[in-house]
Amino acid sequence: MTEQYSGSEGDADLRRADSLAREIFSDVANKWALLIIEALGERTLRFSELRTEVEGISHKMLTQNLRMLERNGLAERTVHPTVPPRVDYALTGPGRALRETVDMFCDWTRAHLAHIEDSRTRFDA
Repeated sequence: MTEQYSGSEGDADLRRADSLAREIFSDVANKWALLIIEALGERTLRFSELRTEVEGISHKMLTQNLRMLERNGLAERTVHPTVPPRVDYALTGPGRALRETVDMFCDWTRAHLAHIEDSRTRFDA
């Protein structure tokens, strides 16, 4: 069950610069967060596995984005008491719900890639 927001209406308005909704949108609508959410999917992954899945991401950017996703309640971090320590990441319920939207965005990208590529070629000519 998704918890309903009970704060002010302004906090849920993406158009307002000072809204909480815009802050959250800004957090998750970056290329690394979207790719991490997509990579986690329905699986639990270790940090090194995520770094392999999300090609080109630096250690620093992966750490920052995982912390942001965890802070926003979209991912959870599990530390296993082993030597060396093992840390796993997984999406929470709201993170999995967001992944459905990310999947639609990925599907849209694949469906319209040729059109966008053609448009860019025409524009750049």
